[in-house]
Amino acid sequence: MWRTTVKGLMAHKLRLALTALAVVLGVGFIGGTYVLTDTINKSFDELFADTTQGVDVFVRSDTAFESQNASGSGDREAMPEEVLETVQGVDGVDTATGSVGGYAQLVDKEGEAIAPQGPPTLGFGYPDDETTENEDSAVTMRAGREPATSDEVMIDAATAEDHDFSVGDSVDVLFEGPKRTFEVVGIIGFGEADNLAGATLAVFELEAAQELFNKEGTLDSIEVTAEEDVSPGELRNRIATAVPDGIEAQTGDYIADEQSDSVQEALGFFNTALLVFGFISLFVGAFIIFNTFSIVVAQRTREFGLLRAMGASGRQILGSVLVESVIVGFLASLVGLVAGFGIAAGLQAMLRVFGLDLPSTGLVFEPRTAIIGLTVGVLVTLISAIGPARRASRISPMAALREASPQQATFSRKRLLVGASVTLIGAAILGAGLFVSLDNAVSYVGLGAAVIFFGVTALSPLFAEPLARAIGAPIQALLNVPGKLARQNSRRNPKRTASTAAALMIGLALVSMVSIFAASIKATSSRILDENLKADFIITSSAGGGFGGFSPEIAAGAAEQHEIGAVAAVRYGEFRLDGASRFLSATDPDTIEEVTSLGVVEGDVGDLDGGGVFLSTDVAESEALTVGDDLTMEFPADGKTDVPVDGIFETTDIVGSDFLVSLDTYAEQYTTNLDSVVLATVASGVSTDDARAAIDTATSDFPNVTVENQAEFKETQAGLVDQLLGLITALLALALVIALLGITNTLALSVFERTRELGLLRAVGMSRRQARSMIRWESVIIAVIGAVLGLVVGGVFGWALVTSLADEGISEFAVPTGQLIAYVVAAGAAGIVAAIPPARRAARLNVLEAIATE
Repeated sequence: MWRTTVKGLMAHKLRLALTALAVVLGVGFIGGTYVLTDTINKSFDELFADTTQGVDVFVRSDTAFESQNASGSGDREAMPEEVLETVQGVDGVDTATGSVGGYAQLVDKEGEAIAPQGPPTLGFGYPDDETTENEDSAVTMRAGREPATSDEVMIDAATAEDHDFSVGDSVDVLFEGPKRTFEVVGIIGFGEADNLAGATLAVFELEAAQELFNKEGTLDSIEVTAEEDVSPGELRNRIATAVPDGIEAQTGDYIADEQSDSVQEALGFFNTALLVFGFISLFVGAFIIFNTFSIVVAQRTREFGLLRAMGASGRQILGSVLVESVIVGFLASLVGLVAGFGIAAGLQAMLRVFGLDLPSTGLVFEPRTAIIGLTVGVLVTLISAIGPARRASRISPMAALREASPQQATFSRKRLLVGASVTLIGAAILGAGLFVSLDNAVSYVGLGAAVIFFGVTALSPLFAEPLARAIGAPIQALLNVPGKLARQNSRRNPKRTASTAAALMIGLALVSMVSIFAASIKATSSRILDENLKADFIITSSAGGGFGGFSPEIAAGAAEQHEIGAVAAVRYGEFRLDGASRFLSATDPDTIEEVTSLGVVEGDVGDLDGGGVFLSTDVAESEALTVGDDLTMEFPADGKTDVPVDGIFETTDIVGSDFLVSLDTYAEQYTTNLDSVVLATVASGVSTDDARAAIDTATSDFPNVTVENQAEFKETQAGLVDQLLGLITALLALALVIALLGITNTLALSVFERTRELGLLRAVGMSRRQARSMIRWESVIIAVIGAVLGLVVGGVFGWALVTSLADEGISEFAVPTGQLIAYVVAAGAAGIVAAIPPARRAARLNVLEAIATE
């Protein structure tokens, strides 16, 4: 049986090629994601190890937890310069050098702010000749020298190359205070990398940086090297004992691991998302595998019957087909792992577009990647082949005496019962997530949707025949005989048609669900702005997407313009509540209600000047708090602090948080004071044009911000949603491609199965063109069936997703009708493309040889 299995596999290798391709693409995407993840991890492990090499101990202020500020960097308190003298006096210290850091955003030669999408815009200050003189460090001078005076700066090599800066050029830099102009005196890299994890970098002389970052007399960190006979751990302990309370000492290795873990955690969601889309692709590929083995088993009925007549048992036939599936899955997974290197390289190039320049360490392939890729690929192929293999094991020896013919499969009661039961179970789980008060209701909705997928897939043959009849009717009327045959062929085997269409159904259901979700977000956002935003102008970071902050002088400058009425800035800060990370908003209590509606339920916003907090109605209810109670908030600087509740409000959409404090309270708890949004109204009696000119004047020295009116702001927010939709659709494109390969594969096998039938049609007068047309339109019917089922299922899932997120503020359900219709049209067009290879083969069949085929 082993020899028969191998020979059968070789005889049908072309039939299984597209099946293998589906596995190759799915495993390739999963393997490529793991390769990319491991490459990123190794790159940053080596990068931060190199940048801290030669530094034995880091000294810095202690913090309750690591938080991020609006510039994307960490937020720690500075420490007095006297700590440096203390450290220098510790026994075993060879050298100790202090530095400061802060927000510094470079401006290119066209006057546009250089704003990476995500990575921070960092500034540092070091003593002259201390930045790159450490021979063990990976920080390398690419050109020029270190800054020595207050008007000199050194920048990273990536920024210099991307924006054509050279030593001797002038560059503008934005700070919390006014913009300043500097001379570029040096360009640095980090080993082979041109920047530090995608961040832009501006390095100043230490005293200049202290003045620029408002840190005179303080330091952010102290880098210490040990004498030869002192270990880093021992020196760390000595320093920790010597420094005042609130100051900590850590080894260089600890800091390197901390920095690397921080970057890897930030990229964790990206890696997880890629894996999810890879597994979706394999899930879609499972339908193709099932379909292919079903067709091949049907075509080999006489062969299996003959083997049974010769003494092979049903178990041996079952094992033979399953072994074939294992071999196909294993070989396809091997090819997929190789393809994963190319996918990883492509993903790495995509990260580079977003400003994340990885060091050239080469792609990393861990044994875990091979184990997961091979295991998943083989298991998916094996499980998908179990059904066809069981059918093959039931073939009677008498089947060897009958002529094989294309199956006319019917829909069984058992399938109806199973499909309906699974669908009802999924609907019950989904309904529980929607209408029962449960924690993490979205998870129940997601689980219910996944179960419904299986149920609808089982029931899809019930819909395939009537849908094929309806979709094929206009095709038959338009094309006459080829259209009639295409319609009949798609109805001939509803199970096969449904299984082929199901792969496309899954992809389009997900795309439709995401499209409906995106449209609902845009509709909700538009309603919120219409109902609650009173501001005529909105100032945001030009980085877009919520990245980056900007100087508070912008809000101050706008408030000084006579044409502008009320101005309120909004900042965001991270804190912890009961150990969980949360975010608060800070604003000007005196003007915030003039630019937006807060829906105050209890209290006076003006009371926030006293250092209290306003809570949303949801938080107040969940924490059982009322005005006058204390809320224990944990801040990076002061740790756990009891903050009085000054009021309760219900409209959180504009300020963007359930917790609202004053700007003064924010300044007490956070070291970086950057605004994220500024809202402004037009002064009474002033035209909108005059007010716009005034606010443009106030922001003219700050190219890192964008000024928009309400209509423009709405359009921008919708554009951000569309960008996210485009990214998700692009990642789902792999699943859609695999689904179309399934149509190609099914039709190719169907052409082989119907060789004699096609020969007879050609013999009685069908032209090559009509043969191609028949196959092509059969493909279109199958593709449109998948699209229609996908839109229906996706519409239900989209509604469920929006409904489950009502408590998160998504209150409007919107259906992008034009977009969904375009998906159906695109599916039909894709069906034509998918039919090209099988249609060409059908047209080229030799008539006499085809008629003689058994």
